[in-house]
Amino acid sequence: MSEIFDVLRRWPDVEAPGLVAVDAADRLILDESAELRASAQADGIVAINDTYGALTLGAAHPGASGIRTHIDALTGERALEANASRLGLADRFRPLPLDAELVRGARIVLLRLPRSLDALRDIVGLIAAHADPGVVVVAGGRLKHMSVSMNDVLREHFGQLDISHARQKSRALVARAPRDGRDPMPAGARVEGLEVRAYGGVFAGARLDIGTRLLLEHLPDAPTGGTPSDPLIDLACGTGVIGAWMATRYPGAHVYSCDQSAIAVASARETMLANGIAERVTVVRDHILGARPSDSASFIALNPPFHSGAAVTDLIAPRMFEDVARVLRSGGQLWCVWNSGLKYRPLLERAIGPTEQVARNAKFTVTVSTRR
Repeated sequence: MSEIFDVLRRWPDVEAPGLVAVDAADRLILDESAELRASAQADGIVAINDTYGALTLGAAHPGASGIRTHIDALTGERALEANASRLGLADRFRPLPLDAELVRGARIVLLRLPRSLDALRDIVGLIAAHADPGVVVVAGGRLKHMSVSMNDVLREHFGQLDISHARQKSRALVARAPRDGRDPMPAGARVEGLEVRAYGGVFAGARLDIGTRLLLEHLPDAPTGGTPSDPLIDLACGTGVIGAWMATRYPGAHVYSCDQSAIAVASARETMLANGIAERVTVVRDHILGARPSDSASFIALNPPFHSGAAVTDLIAPRMFEDVARVLRSGGQLWCVWNSGLKYRPLLERAIGPTEQVARNAKFTVTVSTRR
């Protein structure tokens, strides 16, 4: 198995010392499931939340085929494809959305535990509803990201739960006897006059985080753009609250909301439907602004993420600023909110152009950068 792990990379996600493509939790999940996988039939294995392909390709390496896999982050999905191509295993799996088809009739599910209990509840409820009655779920994670509450969530939908010994600061939970299954349903709340919808694990959930609130309080009264060919862009949209706010505050405006997270895109689409603005808001899954042409946008709003999987990193925002600079036309504006301690202003100045502070509170700063 080491020959598989030695090849794995995070690209196109950020790569740096300390940011790994495979870790001890992936190895433990594969070891704990090895005997089960040895007798698995084709199309019987499912991998969920597999960050860069370690679970999918680790299961495929002994000869398994027809593996169904789901990775929430588009960068992770593309990393899996690139890793599989290098290993000659691209025909052994198929990526699927987090829905019934992913787990229908599954006998073995390899699950990298999400940090969010709501996300875990959505996943295991789906498995219990549609997998084979004899399914075995081998779930694992790093101890620092696990809690006893995860055991309780698994017991809501499985009658038997076994817990492995810790190994290399990781642990596996093995669940059997599915019960009380259900399909994921988004949580909902009314926030600042908007209906917000959120599937489990999406940033901020069905509420307004304080950084986004500060940004919304200071967006301009009449931004340039908002036409079908030059929509207002909500980059890294999460639940879609910024895009929904723009579509409702600026009557008739067209909005383009995008995120690399599948659950964020699903949440944003539900948010637009709940507010009756889906016909004016396009929601897409994309890596930064990869699907947008250069020199094509007049207005972009952004609350940049600082997590790559479970890792905290300051390497994501600079990539986003560079792509924003590519997409903005001359004179176009990026309105950005960021944690003041990250000191993004020099990066914004270099990547995009003149940058002014619009607002600041105890934690966050709002800036507007104008494309040179």
